[in-house]
Amino acid sequence: MEQEGNMKVADVVDCKGWPADKSKTGGWKSASLVLGIEITERLSTIGIGVNLVTYLVGTMHLPSADSANIVTNFLGTSFMLCFLGGLVADTFLGRFATIAIFSVVQALGTGLLSVSTGLPQLRPPPCNSATERCQQASNLQMTVLYLCLYLIALGTGGLKSSVSGFGSDQFDEKDEKERTQMTSFFSRFFFFISTGTFLAVNMLVYIQDEVGRSWAYGMCCLFMVISIAIFLSGTRRFRYKKRAGSPIVHILQVIVVSFRKRKLVHDPNVMLLYENGPEATRIPHTEQYSFLDKAAIQVQGDDKQMTNPWNLCSVSRVEEVKMLIRLLPVWATTIMFWTVHAQMLTFSVEQASTMERNVGRFNIPAGSLTAFFVGGTLITLAVYDRVVVPLCRSWKDTQGFTNLQRIGIGLALSVLGMIAAALMENRRLSVARSAGSRTTLPVSAFTLIPQFFLVGSGEAFIYTGQLDFFITRSPKSMKTMSTGLFLTTLSLGLFLSSFLVSVVTSITNHNGEKGWLADNINKGRLDYFYALLAVLSTINFIAYLAVAAFVIKPQSPANSGKTSVDNNC
Repeated sequence: MEQEGNMKVADVVDCKGWPADKSKTGGWKSASLVLGIEITERLSTIGIGVNLVTYLVGTMHLPSADSANIVTNFLGTSFMLCFLGGLVADTFLGRFATIAIFSVVQALGTGLLSVSTGLPQLRPPPCNSATERCQQASNLQMTVLYLCLYLIALGTGGLKSSVSGFGSDQFDEKDEKERTQMTSFFSRFFFFISTGTFLAVNMLVYIQDEVGRSWAYGMCCLFMVISIAIFLSGTRRFRYKKRAGSPIVHILQVIVVSFRKRKLVHDPNVMLLYENGPEATRIPHTEQYSFLDKAAIQVQGDDKQMTNPWNLCSVSRVEEVKMLIRLLPVWATTIMFWTVHAQMLTFSVEQASTMERNVGRFNIPAGSLTAFFVGGTLITLAVYDRVVVPLCRSWKDTQGFTNLQRIGIGLALSVLGMIAAALMENRRLSVARSAGSRTTLPVSAFTLIPQFFLVGSGEAFIYTGQLDFFITRSPKSMKTMSTGLFLTTLSLGLFLSSFLVSVVTSITNHNGEKGWLADNINKGRLDYFYALLAVLSTINFIAYLAVAAFVIKPQSPANSGKTSVDNNC
């Protein structure tokens, strides 16, 4: 009987609602079925986003700045909706149903995009070569395009915040062997993200340019349908985490009750604060943000209302809110990286489109230059896992850089990336001025590799650091929401890029002069814009160092047994 009890996994059930049997559910077989959804989502979202600016400028005949904003707004909305997707999963549907439903939504969006890009009626006629006049896409044509793009964004946002959490649900944190497997899962999860991105910027972009966008997007739809079928085939093998209620409601309860009791005097004796959870699941009390502790102060009449969390909250519930608050300074100072990241998918691709991209007789699509960006990520991950981590183990008996150190390294590399981009663009513009009206400048697009590689390498550090930080330092009951909170940094970074582009365009376009971000980038000053981002990124990096100095402290006992070991290398 004791052996049978050890085969059950706490807090999770099987597809029939019974306690999950470890021998029949979960583990690597189940988790691997989730990875197919993630690689296909990356293939679709990045494959569309990375080459969309060339479609908007070259086919839909939109201005350069407007096209860049459409791309960043599309990607930004995708990641912003991840937060909403996390709330839906934690509160209503659960992670499995959320992934299944929103995967179908994304497949529908890519299918419609395939149709819309294939119909001549949904794009303007080609430019008149004699007059060099181009007709912009009509409102109807842009409306159809927006509908397809934002269906894809809704699908991405709904499923993305649940995929990593549902994959980690397949492992028992209290089992040493499965806890080690979970650590490996997170590494492979990001590897699959990078693999999907790599396939997107090479295979998919090539098919878009050489075969047709309609075929490429149709392939995305087909791959997603296959991934959904594979995912659903694991229904009987999956472990399903029990929902603990809406995290937003829990947060509001603590805020409302602490505000109601704001005039009460807080007794320093922690034992007088209310706690009702089992001993094993309680989160130890901390002194920080003590004003929230008033939500756990018992007053006359509370003994009759202990079942109503809108009148009295437990210490553990208060500490969960404190844990989320502690995430916010790091959350705010990582947004700027993703603003820099956005330039690799927009203006850097447009730079490449004006430069020589031939390798022998083969002409590389401009969007495929971002392969060096993804390559920087993959190479950095490999070097870190195979060189840095073993050195740290042998030198200081640690598991590598801490999550905060990785985030800091990523931010520093983004600064260097923007400096390299500004210098290269200055050189490209000098060539453009001497080249006159030539459509392809006599300068190799491979000179853009440093900016792609530096920012790609930075992404390897900051993405894994953020994912580790937000999962290991957030409450267990809010894991999906905290993952969504992390992904909103990507979203806000993309929106900040759109905002900066709009502001810079508005300020520098005056008295009929071409601004920094002219429709023809050969007549603008994109190097000034890159330099501005380098300055802003430097200021943000200094702010992050100040924030990280306050955040560094021993891990909360509540997080013991999780996947991160916060030891310095």
